[in-house]
Amino acid sequence: MNKIISRMNGAQKNIKISEIPPKETTIKKASGRLAGLGLLLAVFLLWETAVYLTGTPVYLVPAPSDILAELAANLPRLLSAGLVTLAEALAGLILGSAIGLGLAVLITFWGRLEQGVMSLAILIKSTPIIAIAPILTIWLGFGHAPKVIITALLTFFPVLINALSGFRSVDTAILDYLHSLNASPQEIFSVARWPSARPYLFAALKVAAPLAMIGAVVAEWMGASSGLGRQMWLAYTNLDMPALFAAVFALTLLSTAVYQSVVLLEKRFLFWQPNS
Repeated sequence: MNKIISRMNGAQKNIKISEIPPKETTIKKASGRLAGLGLLLAVFLLWETAVYLTGTPVYLVPAPSDILAELAANLPRLLSAGLVTLAEALAGLILGSAIGLGLAVLITFWGRLEQGVMSLAILIKSTPIIAIAPILTIWLGFGHAPKVIITALLTFFPVLINALSGFRSVDTAILDYLHSLNASPQEIFSVARWPSARPYLFAALKVAAPLAMIGAVVAEWMGASSGLGRQMWLAYTNLDMPALFAAVFALTLLSTAVYQSVVLLEKRFLFWQPNS
């Protein structure tokens, strides 16, 4: 293995590496964030004005001020519920990512498995999660297990597809060079395929992370004793629209935080990527 890596490093000295474009300046990034914040505030202002001018009752469409008041009044309860949903989503995301990555590795080493694995994966992906959730809830009860499994079913597919694409994205010239060194499939995987797949994996995680939050909430709607989905269901049954919107806002903030965490991890581990 060390011999192969040293030879590849020696070969790279003769390769002209294109200059990486400079990163955005701090001022440009700050202006972009301020523009996004300004747009968000403008939407909330228009929303507040429209509700006030039309006299829309709060049980139909609450104003942003009503939602913020509900958030402030029930912040501890929403935080507690959000932590439950977050734990279920992260557990499902880890499980689904491990399954997707594991299947992609198996297909990479044993190509004959691809047709069977992909057929099953597409079948699971094509089945509406809203149809699977009540079945798993009946089988496994109202605990955390069905939420984690449902979340894993939602998240494994993008990881599987992107990981497989990443493993196959290695330049043929690199593969030919490694074959000329009599590298084993395991050595080719660790030296070439795995490094090539890492950007694809982070792209998959940025898709799967918000899906994990959605999956956990959908599962909680089917039956749960806690979580944001439970809070939404209670607000819905009581026609408490401010509480329902407050739970939705809390879910949005949590999903954004999870997504940004993946982005930060990508910048940490793929710091050489121009877009990281």
